[in-house]
Amino acid sequence: MTQTSENVTWLTQEAYNQLKAELEYLSGPARTEIAAKIAAAREEGDLRENGGYHAAKEEQGKQELRVRQLTQLLENAKVGEAPAADGAVAPGMVVTIAFDGDEDDTLTFLLASREYASSDIETYSPQSPLGMGVNGKKVGEDAEYELPNGKKATVRILKAEPYQG
Repeated sequence: MTQTSENVTWLTQEAYNQLKAELEYLSGPARTEIAAKIAAAREEGDLRENGGYHAAKEEQGKQELRVRQLTQLLENAKVGEAPAADGAVAPGMVVTIAFDGDEDDTLTFLLASREYASSDIETYSPQSPLGMGVNGKKVGEDAEYELPNGKKATVRILKAEPYQG
């Protein structure tokens, strides 16, 4: 899990290893693969009308952006422990909240950086309005955050448990 504090990103050892492996793949084998795609497309002739060439160059650009993002993230990473299961909301926790105290209107999400976004569970950044509102609160407490329209909303923390991945 991650917790961002100024320019430092806290990662569990597992998360650090996973991101490091992705960076190594993108910096090595993936670069070789995309270079081969570009070379093959270049051999097809006129580059102005070569869709395969332009698609490969675009893919290369996205890949290089991801390499830069991962490099910066890992340079500023500190490896630490997952949050404690003490009922306090922190990055790396799965949080269940009730809107306006209504136990039937709930949302469960992972409080973590976008590096952890997955289809398994909705992810909210600790820097998002909701993330900043709930971070540090304990189970049973109310948290207030600002909606996009500038109004305030209140939620009650129902559960906060470490993410098991």
